[in-house]
Amino acid sequence: MITKPRIALFLGILCISIFPVIVKMNLTSGLISAFYRMAIATAIILPFALYKGKLKLESFKILLPIAFCGILFASDIAVWNISIQNSSATQATLLTNLSPIWVGLFSFAFLNYRPRKSFWLGTFIALIGMMVFVGIDTILDLKLDFAFFLGVLSGLFYALYILASKKLLAKLEVITFITYSMIFSTIFLFIINVCFGEQFSGFSNEAWVSLLVQGVVCQLIAWLLISYATQQMRPTRVSLSLLSQAIFAMILAAIFVNEKITGVQMLGSGIILLGIATTFYEKKSIEKI
Repeated sequence: MITKPRIALFLGILCISIFPVIVKMNLTSGLISAFYRMAIATAIILPFALYKGKLKLESFKILLPIAFCGILFASDIAVWNISIQNSSATQATLLTNLSPIWVGLFSFAFLNYRPRKSFWLGTFIALIGMMVFVGIDTILDLKLDFAFFLGVLSGLFYALYILASKKLLAKLEVITFITYSMIFSTIFLFIINVCFGEQFSGFSNEAWVSLLVQGVVCQLIAWLLISYATQQMRPTRVSLSLLSQAIFAMILAAIFVNEKITGVQMLGSGIILLGIATTFYEKKSIEKI
């Protein structure tokens, strides 16, 4: 059954799928794009949240777990970009997309939530699809080096963020959570960029346009939608559904940067979608999102 949270999740995934296409244009460094993606989104939502009175908190103690979420999300982006710079986007994407496994394991270990059999079956099918999608050569060429470690670490950060945000979104409105979380992410990424000696200016007009698109579309719109879906849905389903961004990114890359779509990629895409569909299967007697 199609519901508002599922529509929001689909649209959110579509928005974040533009990000890899922009990164491939190499208009700025990965770390700088991560910072401006967050900073631009924060600069837009903060005045709106203030005007609507969405920054009120029952207790300032909740700022600590929100800060934790913001740092997790920023760390995921930073580590993923560094992983790409030291290996390939394909390898980094494959390793990051192990996150549904971590979400399932962490849910069971720390949240007393036992994922359904349909989730594990769907995850297994989707990961097979991801391996077909990236190609057997990529799997065989994986090296246990620093970039490999960063790719796995990115997936862990992603999984922890999904679970931590799910818990906080049970207590907070989406705009409240997103605004505070992105403020902490922006500060953290600014510090990271300073530490790495990145330049914050001197970009081309095309680069600034790309940064604006990343901030508005890939971050602000995308994560407002995904956070709403996370608030309403099981974190296991959300994490597995995020695998489909690889498919959307492939289609967008074919449209905007003239990348060819191969038959193997089409086959892998079909298997990924089958895996995602499997985890949404419910018996008729069960009515849950």
